[in-house]
Amino acid sequence: MKRICVMCGSSEGRDPAYVLAAQTLGRTLAERGIGVVYGGAGVGLMGALADAACEAGGEVIGVITPDLADLVGHELVRLEQVETIHRRKNRFSELSDGYIALPGGFGTLEELFEAVTWNQLGLHDKPVGLLNVAGYFDTLLEYLRHVQVEGFVRREHVDGIIVEDEPGRLIDALQRYSPVRLGKWW
Repeated sequence: MKRICVMCGSSEGRDPAYVLAAQTLGRTLAERGIGVVYGGAGVGLMGALADAACEAGGEVIGVITPDLADLVGHELVRLEQVETIHRRKNRFSELSDGYIALPGGFGTLEELFEAVTWNQLGLHDKPVGLLNVAGYFDTLLEYLRHVQVEGFVRREHVDGIIVEDEPGRLIDALQRYSPVRLGKWW
């Protein structure tokens, strides 16, 4: 893997473990020679991730839209400005070999579900992982099992989302990923 897109909040959240996890992930990716692609902000978990990766000598590429440009942060980040959120997510896909979601809000979830959906539809075959910091994604995972049981997604597609609570193990699992190749529908 050359680069991983990390989707995360522009807020730090309430639990200090979220910032620590973002820093650890950024540092770990840099130490392993894996570049970071992210939303370009210098605040919240995005800023903590980028700062740690840059401080560890890693490649960091931020992709941001004009309406978010006031959140730009680290001077060592290679920043790309695109016109729309849709183009931003497309650029994430073009630049990265996989995805990791850290805690975040609607934007993080929207980016996560688009990456998972693109796998389901066969638009790409990239691993998607959740860094489940302090159980942050537990209720989301419970909901996804509910969606599966109710017949709206296949078990294999839910199981295809890699979940770990430690950055190194998550990166290892993403590197071992084998795409799920099934029909889109039942």
